Amino acid sequence: MSTLFINARLIDPEAGTDDLGSLLTRHGQIVARTNGDEGVETILAAHGLAAADVQVVDCGGKCIAPGIVDIGVKVCEPGERHKESYKSAGLAAAAGGVTTIVTRPDTTPCIDSPETLEFVTRRAQVDAPVNVLPMAALTKGRDGREMTEIGLLMDAGAVAFTDCDHVVTSTKVFSRALTYARSLGALVMAHPQEPGLSAGAAATSGKFAALRGLPSVSPMAERMGLDRDIALLEMTGAAYHADQITTARALPALERAKANGLDITAGTSIHHLTLNELDVADYRTFFKVKPPLRSEDDRLAVVEAVRTGLVDVISSMHTPQDEESKRLPFEEAAAGAVALETLLPAALRLYHAELLDLPTLFRAMSLNPAKRLGLTSGRLSDGAPADLVLFDPDAPLVLDRFKLQSKSKNTPFDTQRLQGRVLATYVAGEPVYRKDN
Repeated sequence: MSTLFINARLIDPEAGTDDLGSLLTRHGQIVARTNGDEGVETILAAHGLAAADVQVVDCGGKCIAPGIVDIGVKVCEPGERHKESYKSAGLAAAAGGVTTIVTRPDTTPCIDSPETLEFVTRRAQVDAPVNVLPMAALTKGRDGREMTEIGLLMDAGAVAFTDCDHVVTSTKVFSRALTYARSLGALVMAHPQEPGLSAGAAATSGKFAALRGLPSVSPMAERMGLDRDIALLEMTGAAYHADQITTARALPALERAKANGLDITAGTSIHHLTLNELDVADYRTFFKVKPPLRSEDDRLAVVEAVRTGLVDVISSMHTPQDEESKRLPFEEAAAGAVALETLLPAALRLYHAELLDLPTLFRAMSLNPAKRLGLTSGRLSDGAPADLVLFDPDAPLVLDRFKLQSKSKNTPFDTQRLQGRVLATYVAGEPVYRKDN
């Protein structure tokens, strides 16, 4: 059956528009859209459809946007299923308006062989209600010494290659991997950081870290790591995505690399866009992430970089940790936060603060990540997959972490007042989540 969404605010990141209109989906694809308030009969007649063949959804003036494509989600299968499974991650994604999750390979064991990749792919297909695209490790064991079988892993379904937060310190190994990836047309995702400076850091250097007595790292460590990677890109010509750019110091280098025509894109996490180092307050470990939260000046600089398109992608960097990993002294606690369900309401903070409009937000959360991975989703154009999120950007929400779908509950937004709720999520035109009234 076809579905006709009427009376909707259509958030189109490709056209950069936010207009009232209708959207018609059929056989899992968007087949037509209209702007304005055309009647149901007019739309159906224009496409030769009878009312009995169409399900009409009155959106009541709420927003429809392309489903979020979230690059860098950790699902803890295999090895730590008690923290997050494909089923719980898929339910959390659906509840958060995320229709495609791109998973990280930093599991136990890591995903560095076709056999392991095939295992998680089968598990995801059975358990997750949303699209799941796996990334694979760039080097075996993510230890930076020997690259993986990139070609075989691509054949098995890997969409990109990354060692996650394990920086490949050997420039020879990294350059060879980039060269090989380029020959196969593979995307490499890296974590820009100078590991010698950042080892053991729990905060960003500055007055706050000094007053709290926390081991810290200079923002220059990110700039130095990015500079090295850019130099290797100039040498190899590979396709490269920086997983998280979080400091103002790194932005000029990124801008120069793009101006020089390198195949480079960059992302940032929702936590670095909406929180700063002062949120750690009295050693609250739910605010410990990697890289550590930055200064307010850095946060605003990266928000502006998202607005201009210099930083391409906003992701959740969803990293489940159990209570035992977080209920430790700040220095010893595990880094990371769950964010599949909080990504959209947290991002809407930037909208309500009038820092980013909705088309810009969905350009970074849907369109750009889809384009980087060669997907046809992330759009509201005819022929695009009907992967959609229906949401109310103004609905108030007090977050209760124990109501999250994720198995782990380590969110920095617990008890926070947010504004914005997902009302429904559709994958290939089929509802995978509907908010209970």
